[in-house]
Amino acid sequence: MNNETVKDQYSTADNLNIRISLHNKYSVNRQGFGNWIFSNYRISEGMSVLELGCGNGEMWAGKDDIINRCSRLILSDLSQGILETAKEKLRDHDGIEYRLIDIQDIPFPDNEFDVVIANMMLYHVPDLSRGLKEVQRVLKDNGTFYCATYGENGMMEHIELMFDDFPICSAYNYNFTLQNGKEKLMRYFSDIQKFLYEDALEVTDMEDMIDYIYSLPGFSDLQNLPRDTLRSVLEKNMRNGILYVPKEYGMFIARKG
Repeated sequence: MNNETVKDQYSTADNLNIRISLHNKYSVNRQGFGNWIFSNYRISEGMSVLELGCGNGEMWAGKDDIINRCSRLILSDLSQGILETAKEKLRDHDGIEYRLIDIQDIPFPDNEFDVVIANMMLYHVPDLSRGLKEVQRVLKDNGTFYCATYGENGMMEHIELMFDDFPICSAYNYNFTLQNGKEKLMRYFSDIQKFLYEDALEVTDMEDMIDYIYSLPGFSDLQNLPRDTLRSVLEKNMRNGILYVPKEYGMFIARKG
């Protein structure tokens, strides 16, 4: 997926909000993925922090203590529309900077940040090696890189299996996953740790799941099916009024050694 495709998919927060809503309504683990991610951050007083691909800013809402700890906090994205949504959501925090930034060309000097964050976005980067090299460059020595991602046995794979009777081409993006991410990070970082987040969805309203499917990038074969067809297949996979969908999410924590 090139940058123009990513920009088009995320030009506004609408599709992203649909996906976030599904997770918020039906996730079994009530901690929430965003809260779990933040529980793994080690951001001390006076640290400078850059987030790449910040999305709609939802995960920073209510994290006043961490925001106030930062000597500098920059939230960045490829989409101006999504940045505007984040800025509005976090409007009470005047000190946050918002920038349009491509991870492949980060416009800051070497050794600039204590922490760089890139959650659920590295698999979209056209030249991932270049992007990771840029992250390494702008991190201070012993700085920390946090990057959450998904695995190769998660929601999309499970959903697609339900539609075995239809001519659907796999739409998986395995450019950076829980299975291969460590190998890709090892070229640029040291002391790489992987953490897993245990969760699943238990969906009771199939309209929400259908909206989710229609919001996904790269799932065009499924999206070309009529809504009634999607509903029929999903309902056949329900048990006791619940559609169970496993997740496979986690994150890597790496250091510039």
